[in-house]
Amino acid sequence: MTKNRRLSLLIGFFLITAPLLIKSAGDYKKSGNTSPETSAGLLKVAGQNAIDNFVNAARAQIGETVSYDPTYRTLKYPNGDVPIESGVCTDVVIRALRSSLNLDLQKLVHEDMQAHFSQYPRHWGLTRTDKNIDHRRVLNLQTYFKRKGYELPLSSKPEDFKAGDLVTAIIPPHLPHIMIVSDKTAPITQRPLVIHNIGRGTREEDRLFEFKMTGHYRIAL
Repeated sequence: MTKNRRLSLLIGFFLITAPLLIKSAGDYKKSGNTSPETSAGLLKVAGQNAIDNFVNAARAQIGETVSYDPTYRTLKYPNGDVPIESGVCTDVVIRALRSSLNLDLQKLVHEDMQAHFSQYPRHWGLTRTDKNIDHRRVLNLQTYFKRKGYELPLSSKPEDFKAGDLVTAIIPPHLPHIMIVSDKTAPITQRPLVIHNIGRGTREEDRLFEFKMTGHYRIAL
């Protein structure tokens, strides 16, 4: 076969197959298939959006929840809540997770406690679960988060805390407290702010390291 003949055949083959290759690539893209790198990127974006939504849902309670009220109340189940005007520190977390990520800690903690009651604290003399209050107790949330593998090491370094993290502490003399790490930092200290209800309603403040820290958790999104 002459050199010109071989060249003509190669050109003809390319002209026939090129449109098919282009179409296949387009069909693959339309099908929603992506490379591993693209998939990882999409998951990262999705995770960041979820975190942003969670933090924003907590921040949205500022000005809505204006007081602190630890009164025991009978709640509907699931998705029960006390009046938005009041509540305790755990209610900030409960409300934010519900409205942003559709995670109902009332139901999740209740079901886990039913299945693993002996693993939870007995500080209140309970002999069975109580879906009205169990999820509103910091020590129970700590137990639940730890059981789910969300626990992180304690740290005094601001850079170890990311937006959406949950931090528990003890307010003297012995009141357990929980806070949501904000996506904003204090102008002077550059410490991450926290969103919480420590007694005057939901607020965003520079108080991450003010009290003895007892837990650091990052919910897997």
